[in-house]
Amino acid sequence: MHGTLVIVVSLLLAFALRRFIEYKKALRSVNNHPGYRLLLNTLGPAENFFPRIPGVTAGNFHMWARKHKDFELYGCDIITYASICFLWQQNKFLCGGRGRFEGLTYIAIRATLCPKHSHVAQEITTHRARFPKPIWQYKLLTVYGDNILTTEGDEWKRFRRITAPAFSERNNKLVWDETVRIVRDLFAQWGSLKEVSYEHAVDLTLPTALFVIGVAGFGRRMSWDEDDVVPPGHKMTFKASGVFTRLAWPLWILRLGLTEHHRTVITAFDELEAYMHEMIRERRSSEKKEERYDLFSSLLDANEVEEEGQVKMVDTELIGNTFIFLLAGHETTAHTLCYALALLALHPDEQETLYQESKRLVPGDQLPEYENINAFSYCLAILNETLRMFPPVHSIPKSVAEDTSITVINVAGDKVTIPMPSGSNISMHMPGLHYNPRYWPDPYRFNPKRFLGDWPKDAFLPFSAGPRACLGRRFTETESIAVLTMIVLNYKICILEEPQFAEESPEERRERVLRSRSGVSMTPVRVPLLFKKRV
Repeated sequence: MHGTLVIVVSLLLAFALRRFIEYKKALRSVNNHPGYRLLLNTLGPAENFFPRIPGVTAGNFHMWARKHKDFELYGCDIITYASICFLWQQNKFLCGGRGRFEGLTYIAIRATLCPKHSHVAQEITTHRARFPKPIWQYKLLTVYGDNILTTEGDEWKRFRRITAPAFSERNNKLVWDETVRIVRDLFAQWGSLKEVSYEHAVDLTLPTALFVIGVAGFGRRMSWDEDDVVPPGHKMTFKASGVFTRLAWPLWILRLGLTEHHRTVITAFDELEAYMHEMIRERRSSEKKEERYDLFSSLLDANEVEEEGQVKMVDTELIGNTFIFLLAGHETTAHTLCYALALLALHPDEQETLYQESKRLVPGDQLPEYENINAFSYCLAILNETLRMFPPVHSIPKSVAEDTSITVINVAGDKVTIPMPSGSNISMHMPGLHYNPRYWPDPYRFNPKRFLGDWPKDAFLPFSAGPRACLGRRFTETESIAVLTMIVLNYKICILEEPQFAEESPEERRERVLRSRSGVSMTPVRVPLLFKKRV
């Protein structure tokens, strides 16, 4: 027994020594550039489940919590993460069609760089061969099949060639017109009420975004007052199946059905897939080809007319890409709108400026028109400032395909060369970039006016940049401008007064209302709002 214990302890010590030697080697590989030095690497999905313990873990939601503070602490717009052990890794993975390589997964580099002031960020976002997307981190999003978000190389090029035409000017107009109709229907639901309250504003923005993506994405109109009649052969309505787009666990865990919630989510996923298969069959078999401008129809049309020699998408790929449209067009947009409404409620002066612009552009009882969308400059500025302060994703991950290095200027004005070893991970740190005072003076202040006139476009990446920039940017902007304009023209947005918070200071109120948590996208915890009808 004693001998066995000695062997076990010896093996553990040998393992620890080897890991420590690899750790020191990793530090040398990046010239020991300043940053986090950790016992456990919890980057990736594991990041959301561990508290901040100095020297042990970086901490749950730490990029958002720290914003630009780490870069100020270490005196450079690039910091490194090095750890002795890792709880999330992928030692081998495909790299943009260039083959397989070993990954130094205990080294990660995070940057908050603006291409206007440095070539580095531009290189990272545009040179896909040198800095490919680590697609293994996106496997949770392959619920129905591979898609434009979860692929690289030739497969990604094929998906982009087929999906990009769906985001057309005709689709944008459809988004605008349907959004205006949906918000008008909402007002009809509110009727003659002078005040309407929501304990959490996502109860307003989630269904609004769902109805918009339903009709502009799938060609299926839904309404606020429709009866939830389940069609024959289904267990849920299309409206209900579209709600469950948040992914926190791998599909195989959900399919174990350990909780009632897990079973409901799985049913929703299965139902959504069944609806999409039905739509494919229905539109392919239709004798009369209607002219449709929703994303799903445009995607089907683009796939059907692929030239000879080009590989079309199979049904699972069509559905996989459509699901990504749903995910991005539903939850992400809904959360951004929720933050925008909260910020307007917290800043009545900015809300009044938006109201005056909207009243000037939409006089009397008229409805806002898509043809005038470019005139809604202050509304777009409010949306952009919301996206700057609450970027939907925390980082844009990349991997390093070949040994390279980057040279940057630190806060002391000195040039610093940072090696980037092949196989290490690199990511653009969105909160760090969007709160970098070099590009955004007084970055913690809500100031939409910073987006009027000249502003650092290269330091604003809520939709990413380069070839992999989000195709749905204009979709989101169109929907958001229509929603905010319609609401502010008809209602004044206020924070809902609640007795238990009567004694809080303005700073405490702001912190409470804007509190966030991690999710598929940045998620507001609870935003209580009151809408007062304008007279």
